[in-house]
Amino acid sequence: MEKQKLLLHICCAPDSTVPWPKLIEESYETVGFFYGNNIHPHDEYIKRSEAVQKFADIISEKVIITEYDTTHWLKMTEEYKNEPERGKRCIICFRLQLEACAKYAKLNGYTHITTTLTISPHKSPELINGIGHELAGKYGLTWIDKIWRKNNGFKLSVEQSKKHEIYRQNYCGCLYSKRKDETGDVNG
Repeated sequence: MEKQKLLLHICCAPDSTVPWPKLIEESYETVGFFYGNNIHPHDEYIKRSEAVQKFADIISEKVIITEYDTTHWLKMTEEYKNEPERGKRCIICFRLQLEACAKYAKLNGYTHITTTLTISPHKSPELINGIGHELAGKYGLTWIDKIWRKNNGFKLSVEQSKKHEIYRQNYCGCLYSKRKDETGDVNG
């Protein structure tokens, strides 16, 4: 039986340490997809993209790292810059990331998509999986519904990051979450 081609949206390397190997174990032909246009500043994007590539190399898998261009992301989220974390801006950000993955998957012969976003205890897996199902349907793909934080997934990702010496960021990634983090507010 031929393996199903799956494009795994990766928000950051630590969050990929559990989903990526598990999807391979489940017999998906899994390629990583790192979208970083939501990450600020550029130096942070570099650290995260290098960490994603490092983990891909560790597990001997392929990853697509998108070109860094924050223009569209900033335009789409600017109206919501004062929203709290986990608000409307985050929903838009999830949608932009997952739609970039779905478009790439459709154009490049993948049949399935999913994301690492549901490993975070700070994000709603129901919301993320809902967006994923919607976008997969829009592009004629199959969404793989996962909640990676189950069964201590988040804790395991922290352990795997330490084991492999993978850079682990201290804020969600965007300009607005970084600003909130610097003021002491909770980040995404």
